[in-house]
Amino acid sequence: MTFLDDLFGLKGKTALVTGGATGIGRMGAEALVMAGARVLIASRKGEACEVVAKELNGLGGAGSAEGFAGDVGTDQGVHDLSAAVRARTDRLDILWNNAGKTWGEPLPTFPFKAWDSVMSVNVAGLFSLTRDLLPLLEKSATADNPSRVVNVGSVMGTQPVGAGAYSYAASKAAVHHLTKILAIELAHKQITVNAIAPGPFISRMTAFALGSDTGQARAAKDSPLGRIGRPSDIMGCLLFLCGRGGAYTTGAILPVDGGISVDSGHKLFGGE
Repeated sequence: MTFLDDLFGLKGKTALVTGGATGIGRMGAEALVMAGARVLIASRKGEACEVVAKELNGLGGAGSAEGFAGDVGTDQGVHDLSAAVRARTDRLDILWNNAGKTWGEPLPTFPFKAWDSVMSVNVAGLFSLTRDLLPLLEKSATADNPSRVVNVGSVMGTQPVGAGAYSYAASKAAVHHLTKILAIELAHKQITVNAIAPGPFISRMTAFALGSDTGQARAAKDSPLGRIGRPSDIMGCLLFLCGRGGAYTTGAILPVDGGISVDSGHKLFGGE
């Protein structure tokens, strides 16, 4: 085993990726497969997950992927997804809670239903699935190499930016706080709980803003590092949190945003 394989390799591990057919979920699923894990990919669109799994299996990585339908937006959906996972494995090393939903509308017309719709997936679903899969995570967990839960937050959960996505931003702030709560509650079970907080990445969810070269250039200009996110940015962070190198990290909200979360937006003394 090489030095890097020892720190970041995932051979023999089993992972579940929710919302893994597109965007950041797919980026993470690819990283896990290439690092050697068996990766279960689930989303509401089961056929899309099957297609992605086939694509990932064709990359020549050390791991494998399989796709199927799974919905975390309802109590029954979480129950059914948990059952589908248990039918495929009796242990789970990694849970990548990526499934998410947004709703964009101006403040004067932002509807009541946008809150239940978004919070049910982004917060209630994430929490409930983690709860239901704890026995599988506990079975894999050891003091030397804990099981891992990695949640997907957002820079919008860190910075007070609504941008017409009020329920989404609030839900991601809730994900960050819930990550810290679960980190301390599950530490004695040898399960780490962390989150990544991405900035602008190209995905179906961000297509309204990043679906054109103009939109991408605008977002890049607003980032302190002068670009939008790349798949490798997500992959590297996920492999750190899931590999042996991240075994002593829990309760972290890892910003993957090019510096947006620490950009105050104003210069106190007028400097550049």
